[in-house]
Amino acid sequence: MSSNCSRGMRKMGRRRPQPSGDAIAGMLLLDKPAGITSNGALQEAKRLLNARKGGHTGSLDPIATGLLPLCFGSATKLSGFFLDADKKYWAKIRLGEATDTGDAEGTVLTSRPVGLTAAEVDMALDRFRGPILQTPPMYSAIKVNGQPLYKLAREGKEIERQPRAVTVYELELTAFEGRDLELNIDCSSGFYVRGLAHDLGERLGVGGHVVALRRIGVGTLKVSEAVTLQALLQMSDVAQRRAVLIPPDRSLGHLPTVDLSVEAAFYLCRGQPVRANGLPESGLVRLYARDVGFLGIGNVTDDMQVAPRRLIVDTVKSA
Repeated sequence: MSSNCSRGMRKMGRRRPQPSGDAIAGMLLLDKPAGITSNGALQEAKRLLNARKGGHTGSLDPIATGLLPLCFGSATKLSGFFLDADKKYWAKIRLGEATDTGDAEGTVLTSRPVGLTAAEVDMALDRFRGPILQTPPMYSAIKVNGQPLYKLAREGKEIERQPRAVTVYELELTAFEGRDLELNIDCSSGFYVRGLAHDLGERLGVGGHVVALRRIGVGTLKVSEAVTLQALLQMSDVAQRRAVLIPPDRSLGHLPTVDLSVEAAFYLCRGQPVRANGLPESGLVRLYARDVGFLGIGNVTDDMQVAPRRLIVDTVKSA
């Protein structure tokens, strides 16, 4: 037998390794610790839950702590919708020093004295309240020509970025002492707290960067509902850890609810728009069917039907 034939037979006989873990479904509200990436936190949670498939719903910087919703199994189909959810943060910003990353992990680029009052800082914050245009920082995951900006920044490259429209619903100065200020922030998706620290520092003429950041809310979810990795580790077994998972629809409380008949759900799962009672004029809705439960997310069409947008149920038996 030729060597080429032998190699071919060996190749044909290889099997792809089966993914490890169980096919669980649900969401984990994790209180991420500082010093770990969002993906690192996800992998540790997967290990503790013995979960086969999982994903996070928008990363937190390693320096940041707080709410990181993790999706497992069929719930991963909905993870993209959390990227557009409003966020709430507590942040501590140090004035007088600007860093290349916009946070305490970066290299200090400039150092200037700070002689400001709380009233002057709060007045400067007015510029960043309400609808604003914000230029994303170089150290961000936004891609330009397929390359994340942070990779280009690590190579010493500076790329022109287009300002993005974001909204800051609340920007409350809660403390200011010396050169450190603390803020409560309620903002739309796409807002960068590190960008705020940089821009505020420049507006005040002293520079600034983030020294501590905690995410306290994502949409209707709160960090007070979250569990830490340490708490998961201390639970006696996998079953106890899985008991803290929540159904994915609980995290979509900001969307209106629409109930479908079993027949309508049957056609919806086949990709067809259907008629339903109680539809809002437009937008996304949560879809349910009798004896089936949560189906997923739909979109109200111009002719007042509901079309499937992202379903976690593949099929429904016709009545």
